[in-house]
Amino acid sequence: MRPSCNFIMRPRHTVTLARCPSFPTVRLSVSFASVHPALARALSERGYLEPTPVQAACTAPELANRDILVSAQTGSGKTVAFGLAMAGDLLGENERFGRASAPQALVIAPTRELALQVERELAWLYEPAGARIATCVGGMDARRERRRLEDGVHIVVGTPGRLRDHLERGGLDLSALDVVVLDEADEMLDMGFREDLEFILDAMPKSRRTLMFSATLPKGIVGLAQNYQNNAQRIAVKGAAGGHADIEHRAYRARANEIEFAVVNLLRYFDARTAIVFMNTREAARHCHATLTERGFSSVLLSGELSQHERNQSMQALRDGRARVCVATDVAARGIDLPDLGLVIHADLPHDAEAFQHRSGRTGRAGRKGISAIVCSTSRRYKAERLLRDANISLQWQAPPTAEDIRELDEARLLNDPLITEPMADEDRAMARTLMNEKTAEELAAALVRVYRARLPAVEDISDPGEINERRRRDDPRDRGNPRDKKSRSRDERPERKDFKERGPRREFDEREAPRPKRPRMEGGVWFKLDLGRTKNADPKWLVPLICRRGDISKADLGSIKIFDRETFFEVSADAAESFALAAKRPDPENIRIAPSSGPSEASFEPRRKDNRDGERSEGKRPFKERDGAKKFKGEGFKGKSKDFKGKDFAGKRDKSEAHPAARRIKKNEKKRDS
Repeated sequence: MRPSCNFIMRPRHTVTLARCPSFPTVRLSVSFASVHPALARALSERGYLEPTPVQAACTAPELANRDILVSAQTGSGKTVAFGLAMAGDLLGENERFGRASAPQALVIAPTRELALQVERELAWLYEPAGARIATCVGGMDARRERRRLEDGVHIVVGTPGRLRDHLERGGLDLSALDVVVLDEADEMLDMGFREDLEFILDAMPKSRRTLMFSATLPKGIVGLAQNYQNNAQRIAVKGAAGGHADIEHRAYRARANEIEFAVVNLLRYFDARTAIVFMNTREAARHCHATLTERGFSSVLLSGELSQHERNQSMQALRDGRARVCVATDVAARGIDLPDLGLVIHADLPHDAEAFQHRSGRTGRAGRKGISAIVCSTSRRYKAERLLRDANISLQWQAPPTAEDIRELDEARLLNDPLITEPMADEDRAMARTLMNEKTAEELAAALVRVYRARLPAVEDISDPGEINERRRRDDPRDRGNPRDKKSRSRDERPERKDFKERGPRREFDEREAPRPKRPRMEGGVWFKLDLGRTKNADPKWLVPLICRRGDISKADLGSIKIFDRETFFEVSADAAESFALAAKRPDPENIRIAPSSGPSEASFEPRRKDNRDGERSEGKRPFKERDGAKKFKGEGFKGKSKDFKGKDFAGKRDKSEAHPAARRIKKNEKKRDS
């Protein structure tokens, strides 16, 4: 458990232990009574009254000195859970640690932020016991870490890469290790740390105790546990059905070129004290961060390209309240715990249900409520629905908040703003009287409204593409729907199958198989031009995605495309033309120039001309013209369809063999031999 607040056990949670010969069932104690006295004092000072389900499971007396494999949702208190679980192995009956030498416990985390966060939690938990804790993470001074290890420590917290580096250089001694903890083990495998983990685990004593904690248990984690754990007890701590009970999931539809605008309106609508926006790539995170900063949000960026100092500054700004929005990638935000994080926005869809669970788990922690919102374009809706279905979450799609909705909330929030609710000081009251003598009450109220709105980020006017697309998909007889949806229907919902005799003859024509009508010509479209054409293998298959990506538009906003030899003209709808022109001016690594145009001219449609044999220009296909002096050759030695005959009787064309330098040398040598 990472936050410093009271944790109350809730009845919705259940603790399940695997019922199989290797994983026997045990009865668990639900209290801190069995916790080591030194740690119990630390918990009491922090205000911990009762354990969470995962903490109760890990501190059960029946599981003492046993390897455990724990799967629990994020925010369930796993850090304090394994901190309590390994206390008996480290302290025994002693109240305090002895002289520090080689480490007794090792905690491995996937990212630097999570490792530093675990170190902070273990520091206050083991402070009454006098524990010395060191961190070994990438981005820090390795020499300073080695000096700290040489001075002696009791617990080491680190990332796989840096820990292996210290092992290979002889700076980390694991000969006296009693306990090893793998935190977020599934994420470490996803990040490619399997080889490093196996190297570290092989360097430990066989008698050590191994604790593995993970939000999910894929096959890779189960295999790792079988290889490196001994008689492990598997514990599954689950919440209510349908996901985390403290997280409210929502799904919003938006046009592809308005995803970031929808994110802006969601941040303004919910007005969370701290929010995080997830992107899939560093470039997308940088762009989103720049957009939010431009709109007036106090935001920070968290991605893998930042230095450790920059990452620490970003995290500290969020904890201090100087920043309220964090734009992050999946890897950089893994395991971070932000104070009062009330909103998670998935601006880019996660890759799978596990990544969605880890993202959403940043909120709804320590009994607090949180919101997890998916923002998705209509073209990627099926992927989003499949992801939610895999996560056992059922949602209704809705339009993102409009500017009118946000302004209505702003009016209600103004009445509860501290500017109005806080009591006035004598100095403020005197200033108010002075203003009342100069201005009317209505003018002062209007000035107050302007001051309040000036500090708020601007909202965006966005459209809702869902209603039109839903009606079109529902009314279109050619749309066969999603085959997954048909398979997922229950037997009661399926139409009753008729007898063969009642079906009647097979229809000769099915309207669903009719060819789709041609796309209507775009009215009032605006033309643009690309500086490439057929000579550079221009093809609509890759031009359409390129145009949509460069201009942040959807395929529906694209009209006619005319490809010529060295240039390509395309049409954009009038509604999206202005935003397309601005987006197309951004620098692009492909260095393809897009510029406004008046459209293809009549000269562009003329066929290409070629030279005939007489040097004249001819239209279309080159006509055949028999040259003077040319003779048709028909003889026994002629085979095939060759047009050129190399011989003396062919007077219309010079023998090519004589023109070649090598042929001339051969003929010259033959003459010398004959002479």
